[in-house]
Amino acid sequence: MTPQQRIRLARRHAGLSQAALGAAVGVQRSAVGHWEAARGKFPSVSHLREIALITGVQFEWLATGRGNMGLSADTALDSVAAADAILVEDPLELRLLVAFRAAPTRSKAPLVEVVEQLAELRTGRTRTAATSPRA
Repeated sequence: MTPQQRIRLARRHAGLSQAALGAAVGVQRSAVGHWEAARGKFPSVSHLREIALITGVQFEWLATGRGNMGLSADTALDSVAAADAILVEDPLELRLLVAFRAAPTRSKAPLVEVVEQLAELRTGRTRTAATSPRA
């Protein structure tokens, strides 16, 4: 099975259209089409990782064809997202994490900056050099 066929199989197994997978990964539908085409381009490692996470398949299987397609029970338990675990008790914090994780990759940094700016306006405190990623 080719890498392109594995990507298509993972997407279909997850019940996603090319457009839905593209939106979840943060790329256009046409990029997913290229990844699945017989002579198409291979996605970057970061995109391949996102595809594996979104579709629930083993990264190694998706990248190389080795191993099992599906996650083992232990791997599935180890990969439970923090937002889905009991660690997040505040419903608003959970909503924020779920929305952030659903956002396209290219939108995540601007979203964090907007939330930080809103927090500064509400509290009157600015970020310190220790908390700012630009410092």
